[in-house]
Amino acid sequence: MLIEMAVANFRSIRDEQRLSLVAGPGKELAATNTFDAPTMEAARPFTLLRSAAIYGPNAAGKSNLLKAFGTMRRIVLTSATELKLLPVVPFRFDSQTIAQPSTFEVVVLIAGVRYQYGFQATAERIFGEWLFAFPKGRSQRWFERSLVEHSGEESFQFGDKLIGDKDVWRRATRSNALLLSTAVQLNSRQLKPLFDWFHNTLEFSGIHLSGLLTSLDCYLEGHNSRVIEFLRAADFAISTVRIDESSFDSSLDAIRSAEPLKQPDLRHWKVYVGHRSGDQQTVELELSDESEGTQKMFALAGPAMEALTRGHVLFVDELHDNLHPLLVRYLVGLFHSPETNPKGAQLIFTTHETAILSQDVFRRDQIWFCERDPEQATRLFPLTDFSPRKGLENIERSYLSGRYGALPYLKRLSEAFAA
Repeated sequence: MLIEMAVANFRSIRDEQRLSLVAGPGKELAATNTFDAPTMEAARPFTLLRSAAIYGPNAAGKSNLLKAFGTMRRIVLTSATELKLLPVVPFRFDSQTIAQPSTFEVVVLIAGVRYQYGFQATAERIFGEWLFAFPKGRSQRWFERSLVEHSGEESFQFGDKLIGDKDVWRRATRSNALLLSTAVQLNSRQLKPLFDWFHNTLEFSGIHLSGLLTSLDCYLEGHNSRVIEFLRAADFAISTVRIDESSFDSSLDAIRSAEPLKQPDLRHWKVYVGHRSGDQQTVELELSDESEGTQKMFALAGPAMEALTRGHVLFVDELHDNLHPLLVRYLVGLFHSPETNPKGAQLIFTTHETAILSQDVFRRDQIWFCERDPEQATRLFPLTDFSPRKGLENIERSYLSGRYGALPYLKRLSEAFAA
């Protein structure tokens, strides 16, 4: 379960931006939009949000927030085994940040234990890495890693609560690899739950994010009926889904380990969807010939079903894209319903769809805004900064009228069309 995430100096994000999924003190929609996550820290559990919606104009950096998390996941999963440059891109509109490392951090809850994990990195090397655990409410430093200024040497500090051959981990960790990843490769059982959280718990879908692969994975694992039922429930007239497995060379393992930020080309995957004709015959069409909305919903089907079934965290970029507003509301409602989301799955998405920007759909602490400042840097801020009136304020109207900012600044084009 995700409690909080933070990123700094990554793409359009210069200063640290932090997104929290901790529910505020408000009691509105508590039975549907929040859930209690058991923890070993105290008798009282964490109350977390089931979703967070991020609004803002185009080119404000909404997608970069999601890309940051996908990039963090990729580095955790691959840095110990790949010798490539790390996929880190700093903020380029400031001469001082170009050479500085990017920062990624998460606070997560795994089997009742809270972990705070993060690292700083450039494309060439890791500059810092830290992990703190809170098994009983008090902070335990499991390890801290830093780059010694001037000498270029690395310093590793381990806490006595972390068990294992730490000297071997330290020697085996390359300058461009994470200690977490390396230690897990060397059979650290204590660190494996955190590594597995990145590997197994995160789902991605949307523009520039790969959800199609998860839907294909569901099919290849024998869950074709789940994908079809998901599409039917959303009023897509689809009766069958078929994949020509001879049309691609990738094995199931290759599909599962695919880069989360890479959008597959449908031309390389022969996916067919069947429709019932008037005489009750099944007519198949290639998925690439279907509407953009059908393709989007198919790509969402696998990640959404996996998240809801297993209690995962799903990131969706541009949730509204090519979907009717009622479909967007339907998808959000799946995560807000304890009936369809009994395991505390969380949905974090960007959107322009203001039809759901309502206190009937969201709590005030679930709505976030993103805008670009005059120096081209992304700024993320919550609706709660504006203290909207509980149950009374029309959030959509206030947003579109400019009360919260995070709107495109439209200039007159009359001069451009002047004779």
